[in-house]
Amino acid sequence: MRKVAESTVRRLSLYLRFLEEFEGQGIATVSSGALASRGSTTSAQVRKDLSFFGSFGKRGLGYPVPELAGRLREILGLKQRYQVGMIGAGKIGGALVQYRGFRQRGFDIVAIFDSDPAKIGRQWNGLTILDIDTLEAEFARRPIDMAVLVTPADAAQPVTDRLVQLGVKAVLNFAPVQLVVPDDVVVKTVNLALELETLSYALANR
Repeated sequence: MRKVAESTVRRLSLYLRFLEEFEGQGIATVSSGALASRGSTTSAQVRKDLSFFGSFGKRGLGYPVPELAGRLREILGLKQRYQVGMIGAGKIGGALVQYRGFRQRGFDIVAIFDSDPAKIGRQWNGLTILDIDTLEAEFARRPIDMAVLVTPADAAQPVTDRLVQLGVKAVLNFAPVQLVVPDDVVVKTVNLALELETLSYALANR
């Protein structure tokens, strides 16, 4: 398979959400134009994005909504469940733990770690916050596929190094720092300040 750009994968995720909305409305088929208008792109872009993964739909008839939604879930790896460990029990971590969308998409937060004695032992959504010193022991007890990193900047790289040693291959990073990882480890950094700056630019240049 050809290398697929991250922007394409992001659009596939959007298409899936639109398809699920259409399913909820009882819509059986949808055109590339309908997906394009919802995603602020073009019909040609929709068709190109889907063409990376095979042939979908029929010319003039559109795409069967349930079938295409199922294929996109398969392409995005959502046909299985993932065990997720959260590192950091601050305010952002608390909000993420309560977000129901993770579980609905197959991402189960199964462990939360922190270094603050005042937080260790507290209950969050049925999970006990664990001491970060028990990270290796907890990972040995159960497989954890992904990590969500919500730590201060100075703690992020050392914790990431430990996660890499434990075999974690995917990290969602909320810490305000660029992490260094081996080539076979995927890191996605969520920079909230950067997102706000893009909004600021949009407002300033209307």
